[in-house]
Amino acid sequence: MTIGRRSFINSAVATATAALLPMRRGWAGGTTPGRIPADVTAVAGTGNPVTVPRSDLEDLRAGLRGQLLLPQDLGYDQARRFWDAAFDRHPALIVRPAAADDVARAVQFARAHSLLTAVRGGGHCQSEQISACDGALMIDLSLMRSVQVDPERRLVSAQGGVLLGEVDRKTQAIGLVTTMGTATDTGIAGLTLGGGIGRLMRTLGLACDNLASVDIVTADGRLRHASETENPELFWGIRGGGGNFGVVTNFEYRLHPFAHPVLGAHASYPYDRALSVMRAVADLAERAPDELLLSAAVSNDARGRHASWSAFYSGDPRDGERLLAALQKLGVPLRSGVRTESYLTAQGAAGTAPLAVPRRMASYEKSGFVHGTPQDALLDELVRRFDTVPESFDCGAELSQMGGAVARVRPDATAYWNRRATYAVLISDEWTPGPQSQAERTALRDLWKGVRRFTHGYYINADSDVEPERLRETYGPNFARLAQLKNQYDPTNLFRLNANIKPSGA
Repeated sequence: MTIGRRSFINSAVATATAALLPMRRGWAGGTTPGRIPADVTAVAGTGNPVTVPRSDLEDLRAGLRGQLLLPQDLGYDQARRFWDAAFDRHPALIVRPAAADDVARAVQFARAHSLLTAVRGGGHCQSEQISACDGALMIDLSLMRSVQVDPERRLVSAQGGVLLGEVDRKTQAIGLVTTMGTATDTGIAGLTLGGGIGRLMRTLGLACDNLASVDIVTADGRLRHASETENPELFWGIRGGGGNFGVVTNFEYRLHPFAHPVLGAHASYPYDRALSVMRAVADLAERAPDELLLSAAVSNDARGRHASWSAFYSGDPRDGERLLAALQKLGVPLRSGVRTESYLTAQGAAGTAPLAVPRRMASYEKSGFVHGTPQDALLDELVRRFDTVPESFDCGAELSQMGGAVARVRPDATAYWNRRATYAVLISDEWTPGPQSQAERTALRDLWKGVRRFTHGYYINADSDVEPERLRETYGPNFARLAQLKNQYDPTNLFRLNANIKPSGA
């Protein structure tokens, strides 16, 4: 199962950014951070240019335990680059906090100067509008990487720049686990704030369901602790409400015993069996225990166009193999594999290799939730639309199973509302760095247009476009409560570069 990756910037920001273009010459390379030579032109939250005095920048740098990087500084060009090469953004300044008080100082600075503010966690970036913007202040948490496990209380505490593989390694070392995502170099911050779909969600719930508490710097620059008993309404909102309410500096998750091997399996078939593969997976999913997680996909890749299914079983691998025998009716696959392995291996976190893998591919993704058994009309439309996508495009369309423990939480218990979804649909495309071709762009948008009407809302961690009209659909009846919370904690919409819930005054 893969779920997780861009968007529009309003015209006011684009206009203001034009004033910054003369600054761009020589932004690669630079000098060691030292005396700041001049005032800096940045973009305000309104989209207009704003001048940040040199003296204020010097005070900010002097007060940080971490780093303040400007375009002329060594390290700036590396710090501004993202996992996804679909966009290339140049913030006016980058603060890399070393601790929560640095985050608070950066937020206070952004508020005092009315700066457009982006927040970057430790890993993937799904949208250019979420983690970076030309001319903005970017708060980059990637230096904050502490992970502490309390085995007696079965809790793990992880800072906002931590990658999920780091949590998996520390907790699995003592036979414990919590729900994380499906790609080891995903940042826990964005993952959890958006809900947190992962391999163990059907047995343990989403990542946000396993939160015990957070430390968060809100738009007033205050560091707050939030849990079921302290700032409970804020705690409700950050569990699925994205980055709308502040910068989370620390997450505390509940842990569960988990020390046995798991089962991973997959099989690929000729493309003309696509409908049969999808229907067979849907049939098995109807009676699947929580331990089984299934997905079905149609794909173009280096091996051509094909249909496939994949499975993860978190219980006894022998039970998983017996369940998957039902898919043998699909006939002899082109390729297949069944493996018993450790959970760390399934997560891609085994061994000691670095977890963050630099990625220089560009991508585009659209996602949505399906309620109930996938209708034949949806499957027919998905395959029919995929037929029209040229085989030269590296892309795919996937239906991934939801349900289980996710659905047993009330939709209003956390901000994450789509509890009753039975599947997540993900359409994705990859290409080498540079602009996406118009033909590819058109084909993928047409594919999504056909599938869109069968979905309800979307997964905010896995969508390249921030669409306000779909956001209300995503949060359903929870939207009004989230808007009230936004009015309380961020009335000026300082944190707007996200799946944004606008306060009433914005």
